[in-house]
Amino acid sequence: MTTYRVGRLVTPDDVLESAWIQVEDGDIVSFGRRSEGMPADGKRPEDLGEATVVPGFVDIHTHGGGGATYSTTDPDEARKVAAFHARHGTTTTMASLVTGPLDEIVSQTACLADLVTDGVIAGVHLEGPFLSTARCGAHEPTLLRDPVADDVAKVLGDAVKMVTIAPELEHGLDAIHQVVDAGVVAALGHTDATYEQMIAGADAGATVATHLFNGMRPFHHRDPGPVGAALNDPRLLLEVINDGMHLDPQVVRVALAAAGVSRIALITDAMVAAGMPNGRYLLGGLEVDVTDGLATLAEGSRSIAGSTLTMDVAFRNAVNAGVSLVDASRMASTTPAEAFGWYHVGGIETGKRADLVVLDDDCVVQKVMRAGAWLDTATDSEADGAGGSTAGR
Repeated sequence: MTTYRVGRLVTPDDVLESAWIQVEDGDIVSFGRRSEGMPADGKRPEDLGEATVVPGFVDIHTHGGGGATYSTTDPDEARKVAAFHARHGTTTTMASLVTGPLDEIVSQTACLADLVTDGVIAGVHLEGPFLSTARCGAHEPTLLRDPVADDVAKVLGDAVKMVTIAPELEHGLDAIHQVVDAGVVAALGHTDATYEQMIAGADAGATVATHLFNGMRPFHHRDPGPVGAALNDPRLLLEVINDGMHLDPQVVRVALAAAGVSRIALITDAMVAAGMPNGRYLLGGLEVDVTDGLATLAEGSRSIAGSTLTMDVAFRNAVNAGVSLVDASRMASTTPAEAFGWYHVGGIETGKRADLVVLDDDCVVQKVMRAGAWLDTATDSEADGAGGSTAGR
């Protein structure tokens, strides 16, 4: 059992100043304010100084980072992605796969299943191929397909925890029912749906809106479309890419005012170039150019192609925009964890796994703990000061 003295501790409901937290066997066993007394276990507490401690971040949508991708059949490469994001405070992550041939998706999912078993990742998110060609973004349009039952069944491996579907597709609503009946979360995204079609997707059982505003028909005051439906429907968790590039900070404020922190999950949607220098990279089979942290398709539409964001920067951007530590922590950890039933993580509470991120006064990561063990946060392939979203730094 180890007790840590900290400057402040961010719980789901409060910020405890001059606090302490006690960890044993990988779990949080107790915590509180030092002014109210500390455990008298005879051991000298470890002093973390005036640092702010928040729960480990929970990213339900990330494709890669640190020069590696989850769209692989090499488990070592996939582990490299998880390790990269762990250094930035993400202690629970969902591996997202981009559109590809069905057999390729099945092989990649089988590779990632071993990482789920080992506890490296929490599951697999299939972002494609059941998407709208009109809103395909950085997905190869020739590989998109209608979600007929046999194809959906083929890709629903045990490791799959979420599938993004455009509800307006011919078999879209049937596919949502099929996914939900399999115990998997259905998400609505890369969609050209009307307001009514988006609501129909939620009626069919979908509970997530994939990267709100992005990959969706734009909101209009006479045609609210999927964005208006997602903001209005309390059944939908809203993914938000808070890098200052995918969404203007004022748009994030609009979403927060409309939906509240209990319905918004900060995500990275990061791709292989996160933490890497400017240059050309691959997202699935598509070439992507990265300049000053912005990833765009090298050819054709020049659409934004994933991000170079990490969860610590998404969290920091929220705080720098005036969001409280408690609310930023809920969006980066608690809300996404609860949405997927991962009640053992996502908050600083007694009995939860001891996943902790130690931040300085500028919300820059100093140390990361996962399941009670400190991680090595030293960089390897990351280029100091190069690549990555620098908004808020």
